[in-house]
Amino acid sequence: MTVQTLSTVKSHGGTQGVYSHVSRETGTEMTFSVFLPPQAGSGAKLPVVWYLSGLTCTHANVTEKGEYRRACAELGLIFVAPDTSPRGEKVPDDEAYDFGKGAGFYVDATREPFADHYRMYSYVADELPALIAAHFPADMARQAITGHSMGGHGALTIALQNPDRFRSVSAFAPIVAPSRVPWGEKALSGYLGDDRAAWRRYDATALIEDGARLPEILVDQGDADSFLAEQLRPELLAEACDRAGIPLTLRMQPGYDHSYYFISSFLEDHLRWHAARLSA
Repeated sequence: MTVQTLSTVKSHGGTQGVYSHVSRETGTEMTFSVFLPPQAGSGAKLPVVWYLSGLTCTHANVTEKGEYRRACAELGLIFVAPDTSPRGEKVPDDEAYDFGKGAGFYVDATREPFADHYRMYSYVADELPALIAAHFPADMARQAITGHSMGGHGALTIALQNPDRFRSVSAFAPIVAPSRVPWGEKALSGYLGDDRAAWRRYDATALIEDGARLPEILVDQGDADSFLAEQLRPELLAEACDRAGIPLTLRMQPGYDHSYYFISSFLEDHLRWHAARLSA
């Protein structure tokens, strides 16, 4: 579990770092970023917020555009941003932006040639948390998870499969029902094959239909998002949560699109929401 430090810089009294390691799950070198707030210098263990990025992104998108460090420094939150897929010359890819590198969809692939490397569910849910616990002052009893678009899908499905691990879950413009939208159908069939029953563990609405539960969920969605009607369909999550009795706060934000202008506008609000639950 050796970690290489690629860069560190001081910000808001804390440290923004970028790190890499060789992953046993993906069989590749993986890069991730961690913001340590100034409270990390006290020797105390601090709560962790996981941020999962969307299609075409790496750790760098939220690290450079997310505007989260001031709030994390104030609230004493460690902020971890993994990559979205394995990388490297030997990793199979696709010419399209929505499949292959940059589009791991937070699943463990079972279909060749992707099965050897595309194990992003196990990487994010198991391997990287163990590494964070070993190398950073993280209180793994206090974890929260959030994400954007494909990463919002990942945050919801990982939390629904591990409800005892995360004290809170939120999302920005998540793909809530990948089994029923073009992005998800392409990814799930490509990584898992045509058996739709195997897709259900990676579909938030299907997991809820199958009995998975969370205490509550926060979702922000821009109503000017060009992907809203075809790819995101938050109404399906609202319907599933209503039937299951899961409290869902779904905030439709007037005029906002799918970009980091939208995410950065509400990320601090999500962090404060998570911090309240992480401190309880």
